[in-house]
Order: sequence, then structure tokens, then C-alpha cells
Amino acid sequence: MEEQALKALLKSLTWEEKIGQLVQLSGDFFHANELAVGPQKKLGIDQQTVDLVGSVLNVTGASQTREIQDRYLKKSRHKIPLLFMADIIYGYRTIYPIPLGLGATWNPELIEQAYEKTAEESKAAGAHVTFAPMVDLVRDARWGRTLEATGEDPVLNAAFAKAMVTGLQKDLVNGGGIASCVKHFAAYGAAEGGREYNTVDLSERRLRQDHLPSYKAAVDAGCQLVMTSFNTYDGMPVTGNGFLLKDILRKEWGFDGVIISDYAAIQELIAHGVATNDREATKLAIEATTDIDMKTACYAKELEPLLKAGEISEDLVNQSVYRVLKLKNDLGLFEDPYRGASQEQENAVFLTEEKRKLAKKVSSEAVVLLQNKNKVLPLTANTEKVLLVGPYGDNQDLIGLWAVHGDRNDVVSIKKGVENYLDPENLLYTQGCDMLSDYQFLGEFGATKDQIEQSSLSAQEKATELNKALTLANDADTIIFALGEHTMQSGEAGSRTDIRLPQIQKDFLAELSALNKKTVLIVISGRPLVLTKETEQVDGIIQAWFPGTEGGNAIADIIFGKTNPSGRLSMSFPYTVGQLPLYYSEFKTGRPLTSTTHKGRFVSKYLDSPNEPLFPFGFGLSYSEVVYSGLNLSNEKMTDELTVSVKIKNMSDQSCVETVQLYTQDVTGSVVRPVKELTAFQKVALAAGEEKTVYFQLTRDALKFYTKDMSFAAEPGDFIVFVGANVSETLEQHFELI
Repeated sequence: MEEQALKALLKSLTWEEKIGQLVQLSGDFFHANELAVGPQKKLGIDQQTVDLVGSVLNVTGASQTREIQDRYLKKSRHKIPLLFMADIIYGYRTIYPIPLGLGATWNPELIEQAYEKTAEESKAAGAHVTFAPMVDLVRDARWGRTLEATGEDPVLNAAFAKAMVTGLQKDLVNGGGIASCVKHFAAYGAAEGGREYNTVDLSERRLRQDHLPSYKAAVDAGCQLVMTSFNTYDGMPVTGNGFLLKDILRKEWGFDGVIISDYAAIQELIAHGVATNDREATKLAIEATTDIDMKTACYAKELEPLLKAGEISEDLVNQSVYRVLKLKNDLGLFEDPYRGASQEQENAVFLTEEKRKLAKKVSSEAVVLLQNKNKVLPLTANTEKVLLVGPYGDNQDLIGLWAVHGDRNDVVSIKKGVENYLDPENLLYTQGCDMLSDYQFLGEFGATKDQIEQSSLSAQEKATELNKALTLANDADTIIFALGEHTMQSGEAGSRTDIRLPQIQKDFLAELSALNKKTVLIVISGRPLVLTKETEQVDGIIQAWFPGTEGGNAIADIIFGKTNPSGRLSMSFPYTVGQLPLYYSEFKTGRPLTSTTHKGRFVSKYLDSPNEPLFPFGFGLSYSEVVYSGLNLSNEKMTDELTVSVKIKNMSDQSCVETVQLYTQDVTGSVVRPVKELTAFQKVALAAGEEKTVYFQLTRDALKFYTKDMSFAAEPGDFIVFVGANVSETLEQHFELI
């Protein structure tokens, strides 16, 4: 539809029809299955309102979306199609690792491919918009939604934000892909104490320097929608925050797409205490240019009275309606309200062999080898007996909480993957221990008493499993533990203050690791866990996250050396939970802890813990030793650009992939600057024994920051360049910016 025709359509709508376009309801209003993602409310919505709504929440599947669309269009006076929006976070039917695992690949180009394939499956299933990617910067692993983040660093997060949006919206103007709704704007990952839905208290400088770059990258990549976050910023909940939504997102960045609230967030302005009723909440949200009200009756009931009373302008509402209509038009829904969705398309594109191969590759690059004492890994197939134990050993629940459209029956378990390498007589297996000692918390997520009881082992079963594991361990040469968090312990509403392995698993690990066998721990989790004790108990540690559909195969390939691990951490792993929030790019202090001050009392340190993380940002081992040397700068003084080069050599007899990381430090600034900041990175393939010179072009723009007067500029002065395998192991050179 041409622009003039779209504007004419807008003009022809009644206020009731216009307001309907700004309302989103869930599938139960359309007699479809609904995924509940927030507090259920009796909205008091009548059928007339349902018949006018503009979008549907979390309904997918070609047959279901087509049926609802058909019924809706028959009643629509202007035949304006519905938008179907859904949570499709890291795969539709083919599930990739959780985004924190995707961040550990340090490979945005690969992740762009994964999200392009995700869009292909989603489109076939009738989804028009996905609430992805989540690009929130996360530095507190207590937060449940750490699972959905790509890490703690603004440069790395921005690279993934761009890649994910680009992949999802590939060829969108020609009918390809689906629309990306970036979330949660803004700074939701900085919720105080890592507690879900909590407030955020950041300076504007910290907001702009660290938290906004990933959202800006997504907007620059062309995301069609932005979702508001639940948190407050500077005393105002974001859904009604004009500074963030109008001043920064719309005016400063030029975003003219759709802004949608998170689930019930407009009505939650009342609970926040900035509105006394639905009417005031509606006024705050629409004046902040929040276009769509997700799952409340606020807009449906209160916008028209506000218009009639002259409390909000007609232009304001018309602009919001036009943005929604334009999105529908840009997606081609007026020409094809289904966008090609059909059961035939689903059958053609779901979980193809090509997608399984891609999922396996992504999972392989996401896995991080954290520890490899005495080179316990890789194992050699069929040269020894291997005992696989733990609640994740033969468990297909490897896709995590938010893979809502995935099928666990499609998942390759760790046991299944290991069976590809070991003959039956060389693989011993038993679960050994329960996932948790107490499953009662599942009741908070709707589990019945019977379901809770079925989830856990009985006391007799626990004793039997432990005895069986101890007996089998006596016959084994190597014990592989597959341990981790319960799926429901991470994700939305999964904040925790104790982020160690569940105690029942810790006790089990302690008992078997005392047998003096070779030991390997596979960790399945949605966040960095505190693994301090485990590093002392086992030889090898593999951080596998929730690895997705092909997780078992990817893990087995690494265990047996078919794949040389290349994953690198995108979040620091804490030594203890008391260090949180924890991140490498901390500000300098007046009394820093150094090699010369570490024995003094009055320095910035803990009495009972090191300052450093257990495993630093960028860390990850491989089966190869890569040596860095010859860090060189093209000039000791820089005006606009500087070439940085470093030699890396693979000292092993097998090929590897090395993630070369470049950090900088601004030695003196008009405001305090971080000790290090990631500035650039490259993944470099090295053949056995190969040496390469890696080049980086360091630009003046890469050194910019928000100065004392809040201008974004690079200040002249001394800088340090660090290059290495992770933030803690680097070579360094100095230069002057003039």
C-alpha cells in the first residue's frame, strides 16, 4: 500500500478503531493456547474490543494463526490484518544455545546466520514479530534474565545486537524474515541486587557509556520495534519515561518504529506509584510515545475519554496508530495477511538437516573449556571406561526456559552424543543424584503437587542411585559429571542469591571426586555459577550453558577432541557471590590493589575474597597453546588512526581458532576512566604450528567517551593498548593521542 493510501486508511478509522490498533491481547481472547508471561488479570475486555485489537501475543503455528486471522478479518470493516508477536529468543523449532552462550562464541557473523534461520522457521509458523533480541547489558549473575543476555561488555553486546537484528530481518522489505522487537529499553540488566523487576539507579554517563550502545546498534541495524523495560530510570518507570523514549530513542536516535510496553507494564505504573489509576497510567505512557499496550485494558478503556477531555492530543494518538499501520504495511500484511505461513512451509523448514548442522556449529563455538588439569581432555574413544553421571547426563532438557517453541524430544542428550564415540562396554551410566533436594519452588510457576512429586526422586531412589554410581565408579577410568541449574532456576523471575550448584549435586560431586579418578564436570546453566570449590575437586570443567537442540553432539565432539574448543566467556565468573555485580571494566580507584599494595589494609580489596573473578572476561581454553608476541604500533602518536599488530603462533599439532582481544586504557581523562575497555576482537583460525600476524585499525572514534561536560569525544593524552587471549593475559604498548 502506498503512503497516501495508508494515510487515507488512518483518516477513515473511527477513534475506537484507531485505539484498537494500539491494544495487544493474548491468545486466550481468541480461543487459542496462550503462553502466560506475566501476572494474569481480569481485564474486563468485551468482544467488541477484541474484534478491533491490532495484535496478538504469543500465538504461533500456521494453522492457528491463519484461523485467527481469518475469523478476525471477516469482522474487520477495513480488513486491517492482525500482527502476531511472540517470544522467539534463540530459535523457534531448531534451538540454539541461550544468548549468554551465543555471546561466548564471539562470532556475530555466525549468530547472524542462526537468527536468519530462526526467522525462516518463525515466519513459516505465522509469527510476524519476535520480542528479540534482548540486548540488556548484564553484570550481576544473580539476575535470572542473564540467560537472555550476550554479556557484560558494551562493544561485544552491540556487535551481537546488530547481528541478531540483521539476521532476523534479512530481506524484510521483500517479504523475508520477521520484524525484530529489541528489548528491554533501557538498562533493565542493571536491576538492583540482580532482582527481577527491581529499580535501576544509574548516572546518565554510565547509562550512555555502557548500557545504551547495544540498543543504539539495534536501532541502527533497522529494528522495527522497541520494547520498554519494567524498571525505573531516574525515578520514572521506562514505559512512561519521556527522557528515554522521546528524547533519546525518538529524537536523538531518530527511531520512528513502534514502541510496545512489556507485559502489563502500563498498568504497573500504578504499582510504581507514579499514577493513581488506569487513566493516569495511560496518559503517562502515550505521552512518552509508547504505542502498544501489551495485555492491559488501559488504552482500550482510557484513551478515548482522555481524547474527549482534551487531556491528550489527537495528533499524538494518530502518530502511534500510523506507526502500527505502517509496520503492518511494511510487512506486506495487507497483500498477504499470513506472510506465506502454512503447515507445508513448516514441514519444509523446521529442523532441517542444514539447521541441525548450524545448531551444532553454534553450540560447539559456545562451549567454554574452563579448566583442563593434567590435560585430562580430550579423551580418546574406546581406550578406557567412562562413567557418565548427573541429572543432565541423559536429559533432553538442554534448551533452557525461554525456548518456548522448541521440542525437547528433538534434543540430543549428552549421553546420546557420547554414545557416538564409545562402544557400549566402555560407557557406564547412571543418574547418580537428583537435580534438586527441594522442588517446592516449582509451585510458584504453576506446577501441581503431583507434578512436583514426579519431578523428584524418592528417598529410596536417591540412595539406590548413589550406591549405583559409587559401584560403577570403581570400574571407571574417567567420571564425567553432567550437573547444573534446574531449567526453572534461570530466566524471567529466576533471580537467585545463591548461584552455586544445587547442594545435592555438590554433595554428590564431592563423594565421587574423592575416589581419585580422572574427572570432568559439564556445567549446564543459564548464568555464570560460583564454581570455586569445583575447580579444586575436578580435573576438567566444561561450561556448556543450555546448549540447544544439538547440545549433546557438540559437547561430545569437544570431550573426544573432534572439536577444539574455542568459546570465550562474555561474562566474568565470580569467585563468590559477594563480588557481584562483577565486571572487568571497573573504574580506577584512589587506592588500587596492586602487586605492591596487596599486603596493606587500606586499599580497595576484600578481606575474605580476591578482587579478581574466578574466570575473567574473555577467558577460555583450547587443546592448543597459542603464544602471543611482537605487539607493535604503527606510530607512538595517533591523530585519527593507528595500526596495531601482534603475532600469534599455534604451538600444538592440531588446528585451532583463537579469539584475539584488543583492550585500551585512557590513562588520564576529564572523568575517571575504566582500567580496561574492549575495543576490538578477531577470531583467527590457525593450522597446526602456524604463525600469523593479526592487524587491528584503532580509530579515534573507538576512544570516545562521555567527557566531563557530557560531550562524546576522544581526549588527547596517553593511552595503553592491551592485546591477548583474555582481559587478564595481555601484552601492552603505549601511545599518545594528539
